[in-house]
Amino acid sequence: MLKLGILWSHVVEVNLGAAMNKPLLIVGNKNYSSWSLRAWLMLKHASVDFEEMRVALQVPGYQLKLSYFSPSGKVPAYRDGELTVWDSLSIAEYLHESYPNLWPADRAARAIARSISAEMHSGFTALRSAMPMNIRGRGRHVATTPEIDADIARIRNIWRDLRTLYSGTGPWLFGDYCIADAMFAPVVFRFLTYRIFEEGVVDEYMKTVMRDPFMQEWVKASELEHEVLVLNEVGIA
Repeated sequence: MLKLGILWSHVVEVNLGAAMNKPLLIVGNKNYSSWSLRAWLMLKHASVDFEEMRVALQVPGYQLKLSYFSPSGKVPAYRDGELTVWDSLSIAEYLHESYPNLWPADRAARAIARSISAEMHSGFTALRSAMPMNIRGRGRHVATTPEIDADIARIRNIWRDLRTLYSGTGPWLFGDYCIADAMFAPVVFRFLTYRIFEEGVVDEYMKTVMRDPFMQEWVKASELEHEVLVLNEVGIA
């Protein structure tokens, strides 16, 4: 383990040296890491010129690797110069200070966007536990519970209400793309994987998310991965 630690330390130093002039985002497996996706989308939509380092999760030595980047030992972690910011919502707020268009300009809309993003960050545990993000998985079926059904209904209501309210200003939740869209993007993957659909504005919003070229870029990268995280491979096709 010591030799592995020394070797990885050298790899880290080399990579950080190459990326020293750019911010660095540490992500996990693109097929499974929903929180990595959120931070990555924020950076992409803010047009930040950043480097990316992927650390495959749940493989021998991965926690040691992450310890060099993330105080929490989790992804994502964002390194900007000597500063490290971790946790997707903290990264969002840090980015907002330099790229204020990441939240809606209107104060009331911004407050609602922050509220639903925080709700996504801390809530919907039944859905997230039973239906992990698995982009390559399609046509899966998971038995639902009242708690899962309640999470699904709440998410649909959020999307339906906001798309109805802001329908005249653009295709995203608040018209223009914002952090809230990034926070809910992995849910779209979940709904597709586990066959959760609703015609109308909910379906239209999901199609908007999937048409995003950055989402398509992430999908293509996930299809090139070879790791299989057994705990995330749930559901019967």
